[in-house]
Amino acid sequence: MDLPDVGIPPQLARRMSMAEQHEYLRTKLTRRRTLVTAGAVAGGLLTGCSTDGNGSSPRTTAASASATGKAPGSAVVPFGRHLAFGADPRTQMRISWQVPAAVRKPYVRIGARPDDLGRKIEAEVRDLHTPGVTGVRPTLDQYYVHAALDDLLPGTTYYYGVGHDGLDPAAPEHRSTIASFRTAPTRPERFVFTAFGDQGVSKAAAANDDILLKQNPAFHLHAGDICYADVNGRGEKADGYDPAYWDLFLKQNEQIARSVPWMVTTGNHDMEAWYSPEGYGGQLARWSLPDSGFDARTAPGVYSFVYGNVGFVALDANDVSYEIPANLGHTGGKQTAWLDDRLGELRKAVDFVVVFFHHCAYSTSAHASDGGVREEWLPLFAKHQVDLVINGHNHVYERTDAIKGGEVGRRVPIGASTDPTRDGIVYVTAGGGGKDLYGFPAGAKESYEGHVRDVDSVDTFQWTRSRATKAETVEWSRVRYRGFSLLKVEAESGSAPRLRVSALAQNGERIDHFEVRRGA
Repeated sequence: MDLPDVGIPPQLARRMSMAEQHEYLRTKLTRRRTLVTAGAVAGGLLTGCSTDGNGSSPRTTAASASATGKAPGSAVVPFGRHLAFGADPRTQMRISWQVPAAVRKPYVRIGARPDDLGRKIEAEVRDLHTPGVTGVRPTLDQYYVHAALDDLLPGTTYYYGVGHDGLDPAAPEHRSTIASFRTAPTRPERFVFTAFGDQGVSKAAAANDDILLKQNPAFHLHAGDICYADVNGRGEKADGYDPAYWDLFLKQNEQIARSVPWMVTTGNHDMEAWYSPEGYGGQLARWSLPDSGFDARTAPGVYSFVYGNVGFVALDANDVSYEIPANLGHTGGKQTAWLDDRLGELRKAVDFVVVFFHHCAYSTSAHASDGGVREEWLPLFAKHQVDLVINGHNHVYERTDAIKGGEVGRRVPIGASTDPTRDGIVYVTAGGGGKDLYGFPAGAKESYEGHVRDVDSVDTFQWTRSRATKAETVEWSRVRYRGFSLLKVEAESGSAPRLRVSALAQNGERIDHFEVRRGA
């Protein structure tokens, strides 16, 4: 029998918050499922169906509970392995992966050598059900598996394999699947991390992965708009959505993410109203991220961790965005209060503080700057003297001078050094992760290493609370590059700690570099 469409009319979706859209969808799906079930039972068509009652929320099951699949365990091959730190990167790692069908008793084997995986750790399955839409996509069940590794030794390389009943990664025929990771050191030492946003699934995204891997990073920061399963990114139920893109994304990035912790946060394309009121049920199913004292159930992209002499803070900019207000204010100010406390704690404990989130505080490209980000968070960044801010959202590379009080505190040309205690904060838009590229306003020519074209000012705009745009002419846009790229940062400790920041084009050539030193 034909099934009715379950979307929300676009004109209605634009007036609804994420929570309102989720409730609309849940109610409509409940009515739809009642009709389908009645018809199917009458015709003897449905047997053994598994639902969560509303067809929307990700379900966390015990390690042995996902045993309804008919395929034998030996035929179910794990894929899409991705790592993330726990709250303490020195002793905690989270290993996640996907299986194409339900399995029994998933687990991780780890050890000090690839031929000695003696420690066995049980895992949990978080299954995600996405109802189909007639003529658009079929119903899809996805199974994400997560294992929490605690009590690890700092500065140690571990080897691991993932398996379940019927598939042992330590068996000779599966030895080629063994991967490794390294925990953070006990004491600060030199390390490299990389960053970008707006990746998606494409040849360009895969090519960026290749460049990233050559940098040998200790971990990678992903500033949101991870996969683009939600095509439009307006936080509307009318957005085109295909959850199968997540399968492609995790397969694409496995070559790196299986060994390099992939620390993600949420962008506007990561709000998926199918699964939970705030749109993050899918994120909760797919990722295991650090528990930093903030409620991960409502904002999984909000957390912090310390690696070496640097503290990192991930934020959910959907909570403060004026441009795309579907989740505006959804934490009720709790995220901003947590940010104030956390920055204060980190400032006392580390040499440098790096903050990353999706929507731009300062950019001149297509989305320009978000006034909500500026109003809510920039006073806290200044108060706690944040050393570097990394954004995505605009699909370009753009870097500011040091900004203090909304104006240029100090020019930072390519190759220069800056001191946040004196000059202000440098903001980097690293949105060239792999999705279709944007441009810059007329008169704002590209300007990057080896191709410097300085301009006195750029005409751009910022988003206001009313969702109107406010024109502004700015002098802080220092480096502009319209191409796929990534950020590479070397952190050095010791008597003269510094962050050596570089931007790399997809051909590996450097397009920008500068240094951050405190009290220099």
